[in-house]
Amino acid sequence: MLSPAFAAGGGEVITSDPSKHFDAKGNPPSEFTIELQEGRRKNLPFEDKRDFEEAKKGFIAAPDYKQIMAEAGNVAWDMGSYEFLLEEGQNFDSIHPSLQRQAILNMAYGLYEVIPGKIYQVRGYDLANISFIKGDTGWIIFDPLTAKETAAAALKFINEQLGERPVVAVVYSHSHGDHFGGVRGVVDEADVISGKVKIIAPEGFMHHAIAENVMAGVAMSRRMFFQYGSLLPRSPFGHVDQSIGKNTAAGNSGLIAPNTIIKEDFEEMTVDGIKMIFQNTPGTEAPAEMNTWFPDMKAFWAAENITGTIHNIYTLRGALVRDALEWSKQINVALYEFGQDAEVMFASHSWPRWGNERIQEVMRTQRDTYAHLNNQVLHLANQGVTVNQVHNVYKLPDSLRNQWTAHSYHGSEEHNSRAVINRYLGYWDANPATLMPLSPEDSAPLYVEMMGGAEKIINKGKTLYDEGKYFYATEILDKLIHAEPENQIAKDLLADVYEQIGYQKESPSVRNSFLAAAFELRNGVPRGASPKSGPDVVRAMSTGLWLDFLGVRLDTSKAEGKHFTINFITPDNGEKYLVELSNSALTNIEGIQSPNADLNITINRSELDDVLVGETSFDDKIKEGKATLEGDRKAYDELGNMLTTFNLEFEVLPGTLPDDAAAVSGNENPFRQKVPADSSGG
Repeated sequence: MLSPAFAAGGGEVITSDPSKHFDAKGNPPSEFTIELQEGRRKNLPFEDKRDFEEAKKGFIAAPDYKQIMAEAGNVAWDMGSYEFLLEEGQNFDSIHPSLQRQAILNMAYGLYEVIPGKIYQVRGYDLANISFIKGDTGWIIFDPLTAKETAAAALKFINEQLGERPVVAVVYSHSHGDHFGGVRGVVDEADVISGKVKIIAPEGFMHHAIAENVMAGVAMSRRMFFQYGSLLPRSPFGHVDQSIGKNTAAGNSGLIAPNTIIKEDFEEMTVDGIKMIFQNTPGTEAPAEMNTWFPDMKAFWAAENITGTIHNIYTLRGALVRDALEWSKQINVALYEFGQDAEVMFASHSWPRWGNERIQEVMRTQRDTYAHLNNQVLHLANQGVTVNQVHNVYKLPDSLRNQWTAHSYHGSEEHNSRAVINRYLGYWDANPATLMPLSPEDSAPLYVEMMGGAEKIINKGKTLYDEGKYFYATEILDKLIHAEPENQIAKDLLADVYEQIGYQKESPSVRNSFLAAAFELRNGVPRGASPKSGPDVVRAMSTGLWLDFLGVRLDTSKAEGKHFTINFITPDNGEKYLVELSNSALTNIEGIQSPNADLNITINRSELDDVLVGETSFDDKIKEGKATLEGDRKAYDELGNMLTTFNLEFEVLPGTLPDDAAAVSGNENPFRQKVPADSSGG
């Protein structure tokens, strides 16, 4: 019996009987998958139990609840939905043994002591850890989780266990949502504005916390159905882990702007008696990120740069490709600046490491893994290996493969290796045939015809499936479903293939992608919300970014042959923009005004915020006298009519969109800004 619960960043998540597949069309692991998993249990270094010892060390208490409710009435967090993983001696052949190990490690739940009397963490309340540094008078909090509700519950729990203390400072280690979204659960914005509470963040934090998820935000949110498996049931046959934590909380995500910015490569600061040295590490796991060294405690905070997994160089939900070499170099800087003296290393995910020898081992392992990835992929590329081959060629050396901290749970060697080539050489493999290929729906009918039609392809696909040759089967079945999107027999067979591939994958991002695709092929595009940020993030958008995104939303078929210029002014913050529609492109430039503009639009930025979050419309602001139009209103009306409102119901796999799917269209409040995608998990 399936029981729905709202979780996973707002998505509708289903829990099910772990002994049965949640889908009537689902299959158990095949003999080939079982054989592969058994081989991995024999060949991976399971005798190394240090991570389990470290994950348990310092445990103080766990709460008597497994669920945290959101203010809206839904379940914000449900650790109990993963308890099937804790069944003693249970090996699930539907889960890669290494991933099952990681998923069990991420079941840590409660309050943990990192340094007696000084540093604590609450783990298992969200995707990230929330860390508490005990100052002279109060708590300094590092990374207040994704949601207000989970962060507030963590603060309440530590105060119950260790005594009530005020929060005197919050540190955002970087610009992803699971590291700032819960801030309103631990501090009051008025105390931040007054300076009573410091919020400390790396340079560029506000820009990157928002900009990464706006321009392609709807597409990112749709792709999260795959990477995060946000609508997959929590089950041995479905969602089991998110590599750096169990999942993303589904509560109120907020943002309070920092009042203290770390600008230098290294910057020292003492807050409430705690001396900290911040190391800016831009261009690593996030474009704005920083590590922290506590010299008096010999403790190193590794942010999300060093956790219990090799991370994403390319994030499957969509993001700019990261720099594996720079990541390696910044770890190296930390190793020699702080790692020589560190006695404890803790981070925003996973568990701490204690003892200098162990810390240096982990730092070197992750440094070398990122460096090897970058250098060896380029070594191969310089010998002619292409972006379409490298994932089948690149391998870690055994010296790294035999260390758990070199395993790519959040990333994968396959998609990260392709990302390195993409960063340096782009998506093209230099074969002219692939430079401007036919779209799949155009090329597929030719392939199907040449292969002798659907029946022959299905028969061959079944043979390949029965032989365990799953990637070969995908090659022909994918062609068939693009040629015949309504062929449910073909879609079901491809789903069977994807399912076995998903079971076999170590990375939950890759596993989820295959299992979510199988679900959609069998059942159609699921209904439900994807993880997203909150209205605070919309209010924090720069005016320029909002205007840029209006250009993305422009329906060029409605703009053909039209031209206008608009002076856009927000007097309360002194901003002025010139907006121009020309050649079916909407552009803007800050600080420029045209004396010959067709229209002047004036509105305070504080009033514009109400429009952006959808509390009111631009027309209502005009009626209230809080916005003015001077000149030809036609430009305003035309722009509003040209703007498209995107929605999540678009097809990724052919033949999966329901008949009643909402069309992409305009709306009654065209200048509203939809909440951006959630960057939790990086």
